[in-house]
Amino acid sequence: MKKWQSENANGMKRRKFIKNILFSLAALTTPAVLSAQEALKKLQTWIIGEDYNPFEHYWGMGIDINKCIGCGKCADACKKENDVPKAPFFFRTWVERYRIFKSGKTFVDSPNGAINGFRKPYYESEDKDKVIRSFFVPKICNHCDNPPCVQVCPVGATFKTPDGVVLVDGDYCIGCRYCIQACPYGARFLHPEKRTAEKCTFCYHRVVKGLVPACVEICPTQTRIFGEIKKKASPLMRFMRKHKIGVLKPSLNTEPKVYYANLDMEVR
Repeated sequence: MKKWQSENANGMKRRKFIKNILFSLAALTTPAVLSAQEALKKLQTWIIGEDYNPFEHYWGMGIDINKCIGCGKCADACKKENDVPKAPFFFRTWVERYRIFKSGKTFVDSPNGAINGFRKPYYESEDKDKVIRSFFVPKICNHCDNPPCVQVCPVGATFKTPDGVVLVDGDYCIGCRYCIQACPYGARFLHPEKRTAEKCTFCYHRVVKGLVPACVEICPTQTRIFGEIKKKASPLMRFMRKHKIGVLKPSLNTEPKVYYANLDMEVR
């Protein structure tokens, strides 16, 4: 075989090899696009039904920190409503207690997500009796408008619905944990039995039936307000007009849709 024929044959083999690699990559990446669309289609047929149009709504939640008493009923109701594992480190929503001392130190705790409330903590510090402020902060998935969890999911299992809720399709999730690592709010966990990512869904199965999330319904002080973001007469919009509103970690540009009233600068 002549030299130029040998080089040409080798070149064809290389091109064929590269072509096969590209086809393989396409096969891996294409489901990530299709799966989100299929997941939405599944929502429309299995959960939403005929009486709910997700394009007519855009949901968010307001939380008034000054009203929270740290009773933990929200966390308990969430676990029961959504079959969240009972182990003390699996939560879709939880409550943190912030204690600020004269020295400038901040102590944060959340025993068992606050399901059993809070007991008086023990401090080994000289600041034991020098707490100048104490308050409770409910935490939850922020259902971001620019969600990093959606961006990193390699199979499209995490997606945002037309009504602004970020969901996880367990049929597609491969348990890679990328979304758990990407969430800056620590709002995701890997289900110990299903081995798929889980998080707050705003109790989407209730919302599409005209109900509010379980944590909102159970709250004895009406700390949480759930409603439409784009409708001026909604309870959430009235709440936002009456209070100075803040969001968690605004510098990250995730555009959270959980809005806090009376948010202290110490909250993180």
